[in-house]
Amino acid sequence: MMSPALTLLLYGLAGCTGGLLALRTGIPAAPLAGALLGAALVSISGRLEVAAWPTGTRTALEIAIGTVIGTALTAAAVSELQQLWKPALLITLTLVLTGVVIGLWCSRLLGINPVVALLGAAPGGISGMSLVGAEFGVGAAVAALHAVRLITVLLVLPLVVKLLPQP
Repeated sequence: MMSPALTLLLYGLAGCTGGLLALRTGIPAAPLAGALLGAALVSISGRLEVAAWPTGTRTALEIAIGTVIGTALTAAAVSELQQLWKPALLITLTLVLTGVVIGLWCSRLLGINPVVALLGAAPGGISGMSLVGAEFGVGAAVAALHAVRLITVLLVLPLVVKLLPQP
């Protein structure tokens, strides 16, 4: 039996390796998706025990993620919201409503846990929604749904943008 510290180190190495390899692809959020994939592959392999993170780890990560997101809210970004508040409101309401409808629809039609379906269909980012999912005991499933969504969006939307006529 391997020590919990060594298990966490190996998961960390798998995540770092996946993140660094994905970084070479040039797609947005590649390090996050790559780290998730790297650690998930090791976990799925069954060669290591499930990671037992020290108490407070999730709280520290939530604080770190909140800090990273918070630093993007600059005075210039808030100033832009004076002009963009209407589209921001419309986009947000549409995405949340669509996510709820699709989540409930998937839950009923496909028989999956409604919490997984709702959080998986939510418009939030993979890290935030996975942390919310972890609060309900479904973090891994929510992360998997968001990883598929994120990777698909990151591959498809840049192609769509390139096809649009440039102003």
